[in-house]
Amino acid sequence: YYIAAFPGTDFLIMEKDGAPIGRLYLQMAAIEWHIIDIGFLSQWRNHGLGSAILNSIRNAAITEQITGIVLHVDRTNTRAQKLYQASGFQEVETSVTHIRMQWLLQGNPCEAASEPSHIN
Repeated sequence: YYIAAFPGTDFLIMEKDGAPIGRLYLQMAAIEWHIIDIGFLSQWRNHGLGSAILNSIRNAAITEQITGIVLHVDRTNTRAQKLYQASGFQEVETSVTHIRMQWLLQGNPCEAASEPSHIN
């Protein structure tokens, strides 16, 4: 489904010491990036990895002067919603099942990047 619905998306397996710990589906083919899916195996949750990945994606967007990043989160996934809000994403639209959230590049891109990007 994802391959057909989101052409130009990078379907990535996140690893730690060579072992898979999660996945990231990220579409970077436009001036606004789209996080299609991000998830970690249960034993890797609550270790700050989600925040770290979101920070890396944001920093890469700043470096590339991307206008913003969007994602959709299930309305019942309040834990993820809090993570995204803490990472600077704001709710911009809601449906019966999902919330569309967005992070926008503001200010000078050179001043906004505080850490180097680890996204290739």
